[in-house]
Amino acid sequence: VRRKKEERMTAGGGIDALHQLYYDPNIENKNLAQKWLMQAQVSPQAWQFCWALLSPDKVPEIQYFGASALHTKISRYWSDIPTDQYESLKTQLFSQIACFSSGSKMVLTRLCVALASLALNTMPEAWPGAVSEMVRVFQEEGGGVDGRARCLALLELLTVLPEEFQTSRLPQYRKGQVRGALGREWGSVCPLLQQLLRRTDSPGAVKARVLRCLSSWVLLDVPLSESEGLVHDCFSALPDPELFDTAVEAIVNAISQPDSQRYVNTLLKLVPQVLALQEQLREAVQNGDMETCHGICRIAVTLGENHSRTLLEQVDHWQSFLALVNMIMFCTGIPGHYPVNETTSSLTLTFWYTLQDEIMSFESDKQAVYLQVYRPVYFQLVDVLLHKAQFPTDQEYASWSCDEKEQFRIYRVDISDTLMYVYEMLGAELLSNLYDKLGRLLTNAEQPTSWQHTEALLYGFQSIAETIDVNYSDVIPGLIGLIPRISINNVQLADTVMFTIGALAEWLADHPVMLSSVLPLVLQALGNPDLSVSSVSTLKKICRECKYDLPPYATNIVAVSQEVLIKQIHKTSQCMWLMQALGFLLSALPVEDILRNLHSLITPYIQQLEKLADETPNPSNKLAIIHILGLLSNLFTTLDISKQDDESADGSAPPVKTAPPPPGPNPVVVVLQQVFALIQTVLSKWLNDSQVVEAVCAIFEKSVKTLLHDFAPMVSQLSEMLGQMYSTIPQASALDLTRQMVHIFASETDHFPPIKALFELVTSVTLSIFQQGRGSSKGGTVNTALKRKPDLFLSESLDVKAVFHCGVLSLKFPEAPTVKSTCLFFTELLPHCSDVPPVARVVQEDGKLLIQAVLEGIGGGATRSLMDQFAEVLFSLNKHCFSLLAVWLKEALQPPGFPSSRVTTEQKDNFSHQILRERVNKRRVKDIVKEFTLLCRGLHGTEYAAEY
Repeated sequence: VRRKKEERMTAGGGIDALHQLYYDPNIENKNLAQKWLMQAQVSPQAWQFCWALLSPDKVPEIQYFGASALHTKISRYWSDIPTDQYESLKTQLFSQIACFSSGSKMVLTRLCVALASLALNTMPEAWPGAVSEMVRVFQEEGGGVDGRARCLALLELLTVLPEEFQTSRLPQYRKGQVRGALGREWGSVCPLLQQLLRRTDSPGAVKARVLRCLSSWVLLDVPLSESEGLVHDCFSALPDPELFDTAVEAIVNAISQPDSQRYVNTLLKLVPQVLALQEQLREAVQNGDMETCHGICRIAVTLGENHSRTLLEQVDHWQSFLALVNMIMFCTGIPGHYPVNETTSSLTLTFWYTLQDEIMSFESDKQAVYLQVYRPVYFQLVDVLLHKAQFPTDQEYASWSCDEKEQFRIYRVDISDTLMYVYEMLGAELLSNLYDKLGRLLTNAEQPTSWQHTEALLYGFQSIAETIDVNYSDVIPGLIGLIPRISINNVQLADTVMFTIGALAEWLADHPVMLSSVLPLVLQALGNPDLSVSSVSTLKKICRECKYDLPPYATNIVAVSQEVLIKQIHKTSQCMWLMQALGFLLSALPVEDILRNLHSLITPYIQQLEKLADETPNPSNKLAIIHILGLLSNLFTTLDISKQDDESADGSAPPVKTAPPPPGPNPVVVVLQQVFALIQTVLSKWLNDSQVVEAVCAIFEKSVKTLLHDFAPMVSQLSEMLGQMYSTIPQASALDLTRQMVHIFASETDHFPPIKALFELVTSVTLSIFQQGRGSSKGGTVNTALKRKPDLFLSESLDVKAVFHCGVLSLKFPEAPTVKSTCLFFTELLPHCSDVPPVARVVQEDGKLLIQAVLEGIGGGATRSLMDQFAEVLFSLNKHCFSLLAVWLKEALQPPGFPSSRVTTEQKDNFSHQILRERVNKRRVKDIVKEFTLLCRGLHGTEYAAEY
């Protein structure tokens, strides 16, 4: 069979397979052909058949495969080529490139890439002066190939050489050598490129190829001072439409090289060349030539963005740099609406960040001088950005596609981020500036204003207030006073008004007297489906930040919310947010008011749920059930009657309960106890539906997280219900809720019996799942138990040995999250060898199985991303079972070929000694494991190892 296969791996077999790949309509045949061709490319026979496939009588697709096979062999299997064949291979490639210089362009490129790969593998030792020789060979007359074709072939070869270097698989030390050799060869390339670009009789195609070649070489960090003349020639090529794009690319690549900032004099010469493009830029704007605008803007921004500091420091040339900054400002404010009439302005935004960072990084004396010049520039920038953020006319906006509207939305977010950043430089004066403009706009009765202008100014306020603390600002009261004066006759404006109020929620908490000005606007907007997201999110922010000032408004807020929920004005996610808002609101009311409001709010849903629970399960009533359960979950997520410190002094700590809750049962618990039987009825019908089970568990999980120990009265009945659920049909959401319960209540004597019973039941059910070979995510629950209450493992009814064996089995699972969770389980379990006798017993008896599973994973059985987790288990074993580990390692590593046939006995012994030596330094153990896994996989010393 092998001989037949080898016979087929010939030029004839390749041609048949290529015909199948390109022309056979049968997809299976195409796939088979592709598989065969992939194998053929790497087979030893490829050296013979690839030359045959390049013969002139073959079609270009077949010739292309021959050239590709050559490149594959040279780039990936270079070590297969005997040294004495380098010269003949090089000669053959030169000859083929000459033949194809007038033939198929795609085949020529592949042949050039193959010769480039050969050059990279042989320079500088075996082929010194490779580039000089390439230039010489192609400049010689002969071979019946005309000069223009030879010139284009040489340029193609010179272009792909640095590109092939960037993607080559050379080891790191060789990369350094070859980069140096290529750098020295620039002296042969630069004069040739200059000569071709400056000759008046050079065809456009040749000049375009020269520019591409320059682009490719500058990526090798060719010194900017050495390519200065060529970059100057690129500017001269910009007026030629055929050369414009490639010239822009070459200039941008040359001046964005990290090394280029060293060449200050060259950079200073570039500034006037860039400024000289302003005339061409203005003409392009007038003619609606977006491509030219884009290209010139890219050049100006690249120079400014990459060299701001260098150019700022040349104080004698401050005016020319300021002129460049103003040129970029023109590009930011380019006429037309993004992205329909222009796509240039978005390129400039990061420049303004960079320039600001550089200015603010100078010491204070220097900074003050720069700020004197650039603060006015940044105030102008704010005006420009707010003008660019304006919506077009309603009619024009209606004609935009969904994609254009989405791009404009993202563009406005980018502008918002820029304004927020600029605030760091301009400070409170920026808010005063915006407020004065908005005030003039809204109080000027003579001049009618467009809603777009008002909306943009408000958007500026919102951008800053969303993330910056504006509590000290003296203009916010005036702004809140102006908002009711805005004539809102448009959805976009209404949205921005809502989001602006939401951004000021923290300020309103400190100035509650102003709530009466804005709350009616928010409640009115709540009834408009077009303002769903903005109105609901704003109400939620106000209820969260101002809840202790809202009791006087609570009746009204609840009534309006109930009305919009009953009318089903909002989509599901907004209904959930609204319930969270109501949870915050109710938290600040007296308990009797909370219960009264809860009753009126929830009763319609409970009645609906009772009706649904009686129906036969079907897809539509399933969605309704999940929706109602979701509403309850979200309400209970935020309904917390205990007073909290929202944050510690430094803002780093989680909320802290600062006052005990009022006496008596928690309102959430009261409601849960009332609906518990109904929830059990729903569950009984939907127990095999994971989404409904998840929705039920979410109610209790959210409540437990919010109430913590106030949830205590529910522990017993919920533990019982969870046990029944999990033993009937085990589901992940029930496990997660069990984990939560174990975490909070396992250490409390009163609740230990039901929690213990639940833990035993869940563990036993999970073990039976393992015995059936189905796997599970039980690791997390057991880990939590180990952390919070290790004596759960003392229980007589808990089979610790079986849990241990499940863990060992889980280490061999293909899913990385399962293995990670299991490794964590073992690192939590092993420290208890000293204080939990059943754990000590099982580890002593079966620890070797654990070591074998870990070594199997390290040896190649598991993905390399899990090595740190396996190292943690080894480290834990070394720390808590040192004497046993020494024995187990010796026994486990004894069999030949385990954990990999690639490692020798000496390497295994070395690994074992290294591991046993490290009982303190976990980082070192991780490095030892990574080193050993690379040896086991045959990757040690490869480029993969370097990346690892």
